[in-house]
Amino acid sequence: MKSDPKASADIPADIDAYIAGYPEEVRAILQKIRRTIIKEAPKATEMIKYRMPTFFLKENLVHFAAFKNHIGFYPSPSGITAFQKEIANYTWAKGSVQFPLDSPIPYDLIKRMVQYRVNEVMEEKPKKRKA
Repeated sequence: MKSDPKASADIPADIDAYIAGYPEEVRAILQKIRRTIIKEAPKATEMIKYRMPTFFLKENLVHFAAFKNHIGFYPSPSGITAFQKEIANYTWAKGSVQFPLDSPIPYDLIKRMVQYRVNEVMEEKPKKRKA
């Protein structure tokens, strides 16, 4: 079965290509989010997954994406649960939160969410004992 070449053409090659596709004011926000993530997760690998900028550290750490009216930030369901009170005034779902483009982007919150996810994925999980 052949894949649709047009569909793959829509996928940016890397995060630089993703960011380059947006207007200057949105590019500045995306770059600042990227720098924030790099600072808090310097060992994470950058990639495109699900057509979004993704940082990978043992597993998908966080994703982010630009939309017409907001920036989507995806710190996994556990990252959303851990910051439930702080994201209460934003639109959010099980694994995502939307930061409106017409309001200040909460970079400090993004920083803390990334720190949380880094700690979570780097934590040694106890091995289950067999009964």
